[in-house]
This record gives sequence, structure tokens and C-alpha cells, in this order.
Amino acid sequence: MTDLSAFSLSGKTILVTGANTGIGQGIALGIGRAGGRVIGVGRSSMDETAALMAGQGADFIEVRADLGSTSAAQAMFEKAWETHGPIDGLVNNAGIIKRVDAVDFTETDWDQVMDINLKTMFFLSQALGRKAIAGGRPAKIVNISSMLSFQGGIRVASYTASKSGVLGITRLLANEWAAKGINVNSIAPGYIETNNTEALRADPDRSASILARIPAGRWGVPSDIGDAAVFLLSQASNYMHGAAIPVDGGWLAR
Repeated sequence: MTDLSAFSLSGKTILVTGANTGIGQGIALGIGRAGGRVIGVGRSSMDETAALMAGQGADFIEVRADLGSTSAAQAMFEKAWETHGPIDGLVNNAGIIKRVDAVDFTETDWDQVMDINLKTMFFLSQALGRKAIAGGRPAKIVNISSMLSFQGGIRVASYTASKSGVLGITRLLANEWAAKGINVNSIAPGYIETNNTEALRADPDRSASILARIPAGRWGVPSDIGDAAVFLLSQASNYMHGAAIPVDGGWLAR
């Protein structure tokens, strides 16, 4: 019997938030291809993801939860650990975006985005960190940041703030937990074909200007992010802590 690849996730259970569509679905499928079991979390149906996972012979467990509520998210994590066994990795992917001019932005627009994109991300990471540290277990956490962790963006005040925060918290947790065997890193997706970017792709002028700046000459697809997540969840990334990996077709290099 040969040793497993450094990129294998065989025998690992990974919890992925927002696994019903888009980037989250791409990440779930990537984990499945690498031999891992996925606990997919979200508030809407994940039937499509479940079917795609089954089609490639991968294990998928659907868990419904309101990730806008920190207490609900924490309770979900505890129950998932108790029901499905120890969780080896966490991908904080779930996120929402509000597109409104800064002068018109409401407190509700701000709070809804910050609660899901940043607050729940931190407290789910805390939940896994506590379990891993208490049990002396290694763990991997991958946070989905954004190009707007580095740039300002337009008409997305709370999203930009939240994703800048995601990068900061990724680095903070890496500083605290690296010596404890917990890897905390992030992926900064570029412009990916998902529901979140549908409005941009439907705007001929914005779409053309975005595409013109991407050296790769195309929008990304969810599997581009999924494969990067597999790397950060596997032992191939064991000496990586606090990294922010852009998967952006060269956008930041332009």
C-alpha cells in the first residue's frame, strides 16, 4: 500500500459553510475529490451539492442553520461534532453582499453583512479552536476573504469592512494557534462566476472593464477556489500560517 498524497483528505471531516452553491459548492466538491467527508452548512437546500457529491462517490452531510445568528451557529457546530464525530477542518465561506451607495447605506445593511461575514466566521473558528486545543488535535481553518480585503471596492461598504476583517482575524488566529497545531489561512477569490457576481456580469460595461484587467482573460469558476482550499486543508500546507492566497487570475498583480 502506498502512502497517501500530501494533498489527500482521506479520513478527514471538513465543515463548509454556504455549501449550497457557488464557491462553497466548488469547495465541497474539491474536498470530495480529495477523499474528504463534507458537512455542508447553510439555510437553504443543498440538494444540488449533495447530488454532485454523490455522483463522485463522496460523503456529504447537510446541516441547516441560520449563520446570521452567532448562538445558532455555535449550537450547530456543537451538535455536528457530537453527531458526526471530530471535525478536522473548517471552511468559513458563507457570506452576503449589499450593493448600496455609501451615502444611502443603512445600519441594517451593515449589520446583516458583518454578522454573517465576520462575526460568525470568528465564533465558528473559536468553536473549532477550543475543541482542537482541548483535545490536542491538529486542525485546519480556511477563511474566504476577497480582493476587497486589499482594495476598497465600490458601493459595498459593509462587505469591504467585513472582508478586511476576515484577513485580520485570519492573521490573529494564526499568531495565537500556530504553535498549537492549528493552521489558519485564507483564500482571496478574484471575480468568480457565482450568484454574488451575477449583477456585475449582467452589466456590460462593468463586466468588460473587469475582464480587461484580469491577466488570465477569464472569470474564475468555483473549482478554482475549491482546489486551493484542498491545498490549505491538506498536510501539504502544514507550514503555512496566516497566509492570504489570491486566486484571482492575476488581478492583484496587474
